[in-house]
Amino acid sequence: MTVYHTLKSLGIELPPVAVPAAAYVPFVRSGQLLFLSGHIAKQGGKPWVGQVGLTMNTDEAKAAARSVAIDLLGTLHAACVAADTDLDGVKRIVKVLSLVNSTSSYTEQHLVTNGCSELLGQVFGPVVGAHARSAFGVVQLPLGACVEIELIAELA
Repeated sequence: MTVYHTLKSLGIELPPVAVPAAAYVPFVRSGQLLFLSGHIAKQGGKPWVGQVGLTMNTDEAKAAARSVAIDLLGTLHAACVAADTDLDGVKRIVKVLSLVNSTSSYTEQHLVTNGCSELLGQVFGPVVGAHARSAFGVVQLPLGACVEIELIAELA
C-alpha cells in the first residue's frame, strides 16, 4: 500500500503548504535530507491556542500534535515534489522536534508529542516512520499556539 492509500484510508487529505509567517522558508533540501520548518498547531485554520497544564490537558494537546503532523505531511509532500518524487520516496523520517507550550510543573510533553509520532508511524510504517525525537516544554510559542513541531526526513 502506498503512503497516499494509507492517508486516504485514515481519512486524511493533505493541506497545502502554509505561507510562512516570518522570514523563513517552509522547507530546505540538503543532499537527501529535507528539513521542515516548525509548524504550529491549528484548529479551524487559526492557531490552536493554549497552555498544557493550565488551559488544556494532555489528550487535547496530543490531538493538536496530530494535527501538526498532518500539516507537516502536506509540507513534506511539497518538498518531495520539489525533489522530483513524492511521499513514497521518503526513505526515513529521521527526527521530530516538538515544543509544547506548557506550565512549569507539566511533565508529559513526551505524551503530547506521541500525537505526531504515532501518526507518522501509521502513515509510513514501523521502519520508515520510526524516528529520533525530542520533546520540550516551553513557556510560550508564536501566536500562543499550544504545540510547534519541526521534522527532518531523508529521501531514497
